[in-house]
Amino acid sequence: MTDSFFDLALQEAKYAYDRDEVPVGAVIVCNEQVLVKTHNRKQAQKDGLAHAELLAIQEAQNSLNDWRLTECDIYVTLEPCVMCMGAIFHARFRRLIYGTPDYKWGGESLFNMLSEPKLNHHLDFTCLESSESAQLLTSFFKQKRQKQKKKNSC
Repeated sequence: MTDSFFDLALQEAKYAYDRDEVPVGAVIVCNEQVLVKTHNRKQAQKDGLAHAELLAIQEAQNSLNDWRLTECDIYVTLEPCVMCMGAIFHARFRRLIYGTPDYKWGGESLFNMLSEPKLNHHLDFTCLESSESAQLLTSFFKQKRQKQKKKNSC
C-alpha cells in the first residue's frame, strides 16, 4: 500500500506545482486509511509556515482530536526541513516515508535528526529516492529561474 499513499503525495505535489507553489505534497495515513492529504501553500496563504507537513499535521490532529499521532505514518515527496522534522517528532509519528533527500534544508541530510539517539522519540523512516519527486522539484525551480532571467533581461 506504500506506493499508493506516496502516489497521493505526488498528486498533491503536482497540485502545488500547478498553483506556483514549491511542489511538495504530504499524506497522513492512520490504520491504512488516508486521514489527510495536502500540499505546500506558502504563496497562497502568504505564510512561511504553510509547509505541506505542518498543514497536514494540524489537520490530522484536529481530525483525531489528539496531538499525538502515534498510530500514523506521514508520506512526503521531499525530505522534511528541520522545522517540519521537529513537528513530526513532536506529533510522535510512527513512520516517515519521503521521496527525495533535501541537501539544503533536510532534517536528516543536514543534521541526522532521524538518527539522533538523544531525542526522546524515534520513528522508522524510509527515503524512496523517487525520481519523479526529484524531477518535479528540478522542473519547478528551472522554470522559476527562466522566468526570473526573462524578467531581468527586460
